[in-house]
Amino acid sequence: MSSKRRNDESVEEEVFGSEAKRQRVVAVEEKESSPSPPPIPIANPLSGLANYDDDDEEEEEEERRRVERNGGRAREENGNGRRGREDEDEDEEEEEQGFGQGKRSRDVERRRDCPYLDTVNRQVLDFDFEKFCSVSLSNLNVYACLVCGKYYQGRGRKSHAYTHSLEAGHHVYINLRTEQVYCLPDGYEIDDSSLDDIRHVLNPRFTREQVEQLDKNKQWSRALDGSDYLPGMVGLNNIKETDFLNVTIQSLMRVTPLRNFFLIPENYRHNKSQLVHRFGELTRKIWHARNFKGQVSPHEFLQAVMKASKKRFRIGAQSDPVEFMSWLLNTLHGDLKTKKNKSIIYDCFQGELEVVKEIHNKSVTEKKENSDDQHAASKLTDGGTEHDALVAETSRMPFLMLGLDLPPPPLFKDVMEKNIIPQVPLFNILKKFDGETITEVVRPRIARMRYRVTRLPQYIILHMRRFTKNNFFVEKNPTLVNFPVKNLELKDYIPLPTPKENQKLRSKYDLIANIVHDGKPDEGSYRVFVQRKSEELWYEMQDLHVSETLPQMVALSETYMQIYEQHQ
Repeated sequence: MSSKRRNDESVEEEVFGSEAKRQRVVAVEEKESSPSPPPIPIANPLSGLANYDDDDEEEEEEERRRVERNGGRAREENGNGRRGREDEDEDEEEEEQGFGQGKRSRDVERRRDCPYLDTVNRQVLDFDFEKFCSVSLSNLNVYACLVCGKYYQGRGRKSHAYTHSLEAGHHVYINLRTEQVYCLPDGYEIDDSSLDDIRHVLNPRFTREQVEQLDKNKQWSRALDGSDYLPGMVGLNNIKETDFLNVTIQSLMRVTPLRNFFLIPENYRHNKSQLVHRFGELTRKIWHARNFKGQVSPHEFLQAVMKASKKRFRIGAQSDPVEFMSWLLNTLHGDLKTKKNKSIIYDCFQGELEVVKEIHNKSVTEKKENSDDQHAASKLTDGGTEHDALVAETSRMPFLMLGLDLPPPPLFKDVMEKNIIPQVPLFNILKKFDGETITEVVRPRIARMRYRVTRLPQYIILHMRRFTKNNFFVEKNPTLVNFPVKNLELKDYIPLPTPKENQKLRSKYDLIANIVHDGKPDEGSYRVFVQRKSEELWYEMQDLHVSETLPQMVALSETYMQIYEQHQ
C-alpha cells in the first residue's frame, strides 16, 4: 500500500516538475522575443554643427522603426530631445562671446522701422581709440553705443551691452568689426541707409578713382560742429609729448605713392603686422572727407608703435623724429617686403651710396712708429709712400635718408654783445656727397670717409644734424640752412651717375615737407610745414593747429628734416 502511494507521488512530482520546467522555458522565450524599450535620445550640443544628409536619412529610418514597434512613445521622446537641443542652441547663440567662428549664424530679424534712430548722437561718436569694452576691457565682439559713444561687449542676455541698454535706455549699437547695427534689448538688426555715414567714419573706404583724384581736390569739408577742414590737412591730437610722431606722420602723408598704397586695404589685406594695418587706418582717417570732426587722434597707431618698438617710442616721452622716421620706415619695409626684398618703402625712399673708407694700415703705422731711423721715417712720409700707410675700401650701400653736418656756431659774441646766428646754404653742406670731400669718422675706428650718390631715390629725405651729445648735456646748433623750396638741382653740386640710354637724368627736386625744431634741446617742440599739391599752398601744422603760411616763411626756420620729391 505504502509502495503504491510512493509511486503515485513520484509520478505526480515528475508530472508537476516537468510542467514547472516547461512554464519557465516559455517565460524565458517570451522575455527574449519581447521588443526592448527604445534608448532615450541624449541632447547633443554639437548636433547643430554637423548637418550631413546621410546621417539624417539613417535617423529618419531608425525613428520610423521605433514608431512601428512601440507606438508613439519614441516619437514623443525624440521631439522632447529636439526641443531641448534647440533651447540649448538658442542659449549658446544668445551668449555670443568671441568672434563667433565655428557657430551657426543666427537668423536675426532685419527691420527698417526702428523707433530709436532719433536717439543716435553723432556728436559723441569717436572711433579713434582702441576697440575695448569699457567694462570687461576685452577686445572681442565689441559694440559701440550710438547714443553715448561708449564701447560694450556682446549683445546676448548676459552681455554688458544688453545690461547697458536696460539700465541707461540706450537702444542702438554698432558692431565695430562687422559694422552691423542692432537694437537692444529687442535684438533685431537695423537696416537703414541713414547710418551709412557712421559706417564710413568707423571704417573710411576709398575707390581707386577717388585715390587718383585726391591731389586735384580743392573742396573743403565741414565737420559736425560747423568747422571747415581740408581732407589730408587735419590736425593730429598730441596725446602727451607725441609731437615727434605727429610731424613724422604729417610728412609721410605728402608722399603720394606711399599714401595711395595705404589708402586701399586690399594692398596689405593678408599682412599680419598690426603696425601696417594701424598705419593704413590712420592714413584713411586723415584723408577721409566725411569725418565728424576736423582732427584725428593717432591713439591706436601709437599703441601699435609702442608694442612693435618695445616701448622705445611711447606716450609721455619725447623722442627724436629722425630716429622715429628711420625706425618706422625700416619696420614697415620689414613687414611688407616680398621675397625679392622689395616694398613700397624702398620704391619711394631707397637710394644708393658709394662709400670709400680709408683706414691706416697697422703694420705700416707700427713700422713707422717703431723705426729709430729718421731716414726711414722720412721715406715713409714722402708723397710716394704715404698711400702705402692707408688702406682704401670701396663699397656700395643703400640709404633711406642722408645726414648733413652743420658748421659749428661761433663761440664768441660780436660787438653788440649778441651771438650771431650763422647761415649756410644747403649746397655747401651737400658737398659731403660729392665723392671728394673727406669726412673724419672716429667710431668704430678712426677712418676717413668719402661719399658719392650713385642712385637717386624718388623721394629724398635730408636730415640736418643739429644736436650733439657730450658727457654732460645735449647741445643744439642754431645755424640756419638756406634752401630752395622749388627746383633743387642736385647735378650742379654733386656728381651723379650717367643714366642709361633710354632713361633721363632726374635730378631736380621740390620740397614737400619740412620738419622744424623750436626751443631748447631737451624741452623744445616740433612743427612741420607741408605743401598741398592741389593748390600748391603751404600749411604750418603743429599738433591740432593748422594754418596757411607763405613759402618764404618755410625757409626762415631751424629745419631739422626735409622730404624732397623728384620731378617726373
